[in-house]
Amino acid sequence: MDNTILLEMNHITKRFPGVLALNDVSLKVRAGEIHGLVGENGAGKSTLMKILSGTYPTGTHEGEIVLHGKTLDIRSPHTALNQGIGVVPQEINVIPELSVAENIVVGKWSNSGQWVDMGKIHKEVENFLALHEIVLNPRQLVSKLTAAQKQEVMIARALYTKPSILILDEPTSSLALTEINKLFKTLRDLRARGMTCVFITHKLQEIYELTDRVTVMRDGIVAGEFVREAYNDAAIITAMVGRKIDQMYPTRKAPFSQEEVFRVENLTIAHPTIANRNMIEGVSFTLHKGEILGLAGLVGSGRSEVLNALYGRLKSSHRIFVEDKEIRVGNTRDAKQAGIALVTEDRKVDGLLPELTIRPNITVNNLPLITRLLMINASKEKEVAEQYSQKLSIRAPSIETMVINLSGGNQQKVVIGRVLLGAPKILLLDEPTKGVDVGAKNEIYHIMLDLVAQGISIIMVSSELPELLAMCDRFVVLAGGKIRDEFTKADASEHRVMLAATQANVLVQPNANGAPAAQA
Repeated sequence: MDNTILLEMNHITKRFPGVLALNDVSLKVRAGEIHGLVGENGAGKSTLMKILSGTYPTGTHEGEIVLHGKTLDIRSPHTALNQGIGVVPQEINVIPELSVAENIVVGKWSNSGQWVDMGKIHKEVENFLALHEIVLNPRQLVSKLTAAQKQEVMIARALYTKPSILILDEPTSSLALTEINKLFKTLRDLRARGMTCVFITHKLQEIYELTDRVTVMRDGIVAGEFVREAYNDAAIITAMVGRKIDQMYPTRKAPFSQEEVFRVENLTIAHPTIANRNMIEGVSFTLHKGEILGLAGLVGSGRSEVLNALYGRLKSSHRIFVEDKEIRVGNTRDAKQAGIALVTEDRKVDGLLPELTIRPNITVNNLPLITRLLMINASKEKEVAEQYSQKLSIRAPSIETMVINLSGGNQQKVVIGRVLLGAPKILLLDEPTKGVDVGAKNEIYHIMLDLVAQGISIIMVSSELPELLAMCDRFVVLAGGKIRDEFTKADASEHRVMLAATQANVLVQPNANGAPAAQA
């Protein structure tokens, strides 16, 4: 990396009807660096990159774009590509019915005759992939690839045009930890060969691991710029959210009780597609009053399946005890009656009613609380919705705001409010801060600690290890559908979690609770 400025975006202003999305934003990216672009949802990151990539063409915004010292006139994504700007969008965007090679060269192959020489294309792509050390089979159907491999296809497609700069918009949002590590290696290799990248994310850990410099955006302006040597949690977070957050992960004020409130014995879930095989097998653990239990493991380990089975969403065999009384959980109604609630992993798929306002989104699962003589009591519903909106600091003009118009963090708080309205004893949280801004994450952590202080017990699944280690009191690690380790916060570390989650070749001995404990 040198100090040559490769890209300049000078005094960019972008307006939508009634909204100033970008206000005099300037960005400078040096040649051969990975430049981080961070900010909360709605900060303007993606809007700025859509201007650079031609989605919002010249004439729809103010300011200038300079690449290699030349002012660009970007009229479309196609002209952006032709002028050296490669883009890897946030969503997986491939053609599953085509091969890897066809996906990479689609729209770019040239042939003077009527027929396309696929043998020649496959060989050309094979050489291209080898050059960039991307391990993909050019002839493989993309429909057979993993999410990480599809991401590599998208990166290869962008690199195939020999761009001067590569933009990656939230590229890790659908990847597992091992896949993220592989992506980061690919990007470091590209940097070593002189490629310049802009890496958009809202995860500070990714900024620390990967980038050379970072620009922070907030409310359509540049709120801060930092070089790697000056990276600092407090300063970057303050720039992102516009206020000081003294501690990203709040400290528990009092220890949890040793009173057992929940126990599951021999939880087993049959595999949905493979006969005579179990997805989860013989999983047993306990939960104490006011405790946060972390369910750790890699994607595919069965973490979410365990939570969904405990809530009656997945058919399973088990024995479940709540406050030492055995209960039957055959469906979600049984779970709710037993005091069990679930915040699902994907609020947009099965957590929110997007066409409705905040008010019914909070109350819909607990209609008996707001009905009288089979009729909804409108004033009671409004009172309850207002109460939880204030209690959880849901930021919106009113409870009649459409939930689809809220930020990710406020949408998640609406979902949490809905389940808390049912007064649960046991709260199952599946990726509770997924797609949530750093400021809203901090607020959700405080909500969690307020809940356990009231005696509610939590089982938490998270793919972000620092979050899991900071928030949980005890840990159960799953791999291959079984418990591989169990330990307290005092014994917890990322190393220990990963040893168990990856089933590394280490000595495994049972601990005092009978669960296996990995020993390095």
